[in-house]
Amino acid sequence: MGDERRDVIEVLTHDHREVEEMFDELTAATDAEERRRITDDVTIELVRHSIAEEIHLYPAVRSVVPDGDQIADREISDHAEVERILKELEQADPSHEGFNTLVNRLIEDVSAHVEDEEGTLFPKLAEHANADQLMDLGDKVQSAKRTAPTRPHPSAPNTPPLNKLLAPGAGLVDRVRDRLTGRGSD
Repeated sequence: MGDERRDVIEVLTHDHREVEEMFDELTAATDAEERRRITDDVTIELVRHSIAEEIHLYPAVRSVVPDGDQIADREISDHAEVERILKELEQADPSHEGFNTLVNRLIEDVSAHVEDEEGTLFPKLAEHANADQLMDLGDKVQSAKRTAPTRPHPSAPNTPPLNKLLAPGAGLVDRVRDRLTGRGSD
C-alpha cells in the first residue's frame, strides 16, 4: 500500500481490517508476554486511527453530512469509551482473568464502532462529499496517523481546535517513550 493516494474510506476501512486481524491474533495468543505485545500493537493502531478521525474525518462529516453533528458526536463518544478500556488494558496483567474481560469488551466496542462507521458514516460521507474531498481527507488522515499519539490519553480533548494542537506533542512524547521501552517495535 506504499505511497499511492487512497480516499479516506479506503484508508480507514483498511485500518479496520488490520485491527480485526490483530484481534484474531490476540484471542488466539496464550502466552502472557505475546498478549501484552499484541495489545500494545492494537493500542498503537487504535489510538492513531482515532486521533486521525477526530482531527479530520469528524469535522468533515459535521460540515458535509446533513445529520453530521449527531453522527460525529456518537463516534467520538465511542472513541472515548474505547480509550478508557485501552488505558485499563495498558495497566492490566495479561495473565490475569480481568485482562480477558477487558479484551472482550474492547473487541465488542470496536466491532460495533466499525460496523456503525462502515454501515452508516462512510455511505453518508460518500453520498455527500466529492471524490476530491475524499482523497484530500485520505491524505490528511494518513498524515495525522504518522504524528498521532500511540498511547491512550482519555482526558485529552477529542474535538477541534485543542485536539489538533495537543495531539502532535503527545504523539512525540509517546513515540519517544515507545522507542525507549521497545514498545511496538516488532
